Amino acid sequence: MAAPVLAPELSSVFHDPISGMVVHWEALHTFNPAAVVRAGRVYVLYRAEDDSGSAMIGGHTSRLGLASSSDGIHFTREPQPVLFPAKDAQESRESPGGVEDPRIVEAPDGGYVLTYTQWSRTRGVYSVGIATSPNLHTWTKQGPAFLGAYNGRYDEYKYKSAAIVTERQGDRLVAVKINGQYWMYWGDLGIRLASSPDLIHWTPLEDAPGRPRILLAPRSGMPDSDFPEAGPPPLLTKQGIVMLYNAKNKDGAGGDPKLKPSTYAVEVANFAADDPSRVTARTVLPVFKPELPFEQTGQYAAGTTFSEGLVLFQGKWWMYYGCADSFVGVATAPVR
Repeated sequence: MAAPVLAPELSSVFHDPISGMVVHWEALHTFNPAAVVRAGRVYVLYRAEDDSGSAMIGGHTSRLGLASSSDGIHFTREPQPVLFPAKDAQESRESPGGVEDPRIVEAPDGGYVLTYTQWSRTRGVYSVGIATSPNLHTWTKQGPAFLGAYNGRYDEYKYKSAAIVTERQGDRLVAVKINGQYWMYWGDLGIRLASSPDLIHWTPLEDAPGRPRILLAPRSGMPDSDFPEAGPPPLLTKQGIVMLYNAKNKDGAGGDPKLKPSTYAVEVANFAADDPSRVTARTVLPVFKPELPFEQTGQYAAGTTFSEGLVLFQGKWWMYYGCADSFVGVATAPVR
């Protein structure tokens, strides 16, 4: 699309339960969206930054807004965020800082499971949080994904960017078990893997105690030469698990000279259908990259097309992505 589908909204206000003040909760940036189809509409959960804090990436408070659309392009927003830092059991992990960068899957029972980044600026700690909902509007925070794994070895581990494997059921993308477990790709300096019996409690796959196995590492001289991290929830197909992933082109030596330094673009990796840890293919060139002005104009001026939402809607694939850490965009592709 030639314009963002969601942009900052100065008039939106919210009574912050931590500070007790009224804040303009989506005044600065709206970006990095999750997406799902429900009752014939596309719902997008997007990261919104208020106008508090310092003028730097990560310096504001992030909350998650909800918007819906009957055509995938024109959205109606909920007036209040649906997930936000609050005086609850997760406050020390989410404030000051916020909740960021969601991915969403439909659970086999019809509810929804959200993975998101919990960010505490004062503690310098970030982790993947799990939240569940029956209806997309009301959410229950379940806490960090790896809490208690290996007798607490990952309780203070820094990790983000998590996407749960799904399968297509008609036009629904539903979390799927492989070999008796759900699977989640995670990490931002390389893509790793974790398993779960219930979509809430996750255990990282390790090479050695405390050393998670890296499945997709940065590749020198290529568009994913830095910070590969999972995109939307991957899809199990007859040919394997297909995953869109985001990566940064390294600035300076080691980057791809054909792509602007520090640009984030989208690539594709395939994994074996019966073994989510085995990589079978990986693209050499980006399948999607910043080209339009709003993808290269914002708080991340090097350019970002950061994919986090993928849905089947009206006979097409719709990919929702963050643009320059400032807007939400969408691109479509035919179903093959």
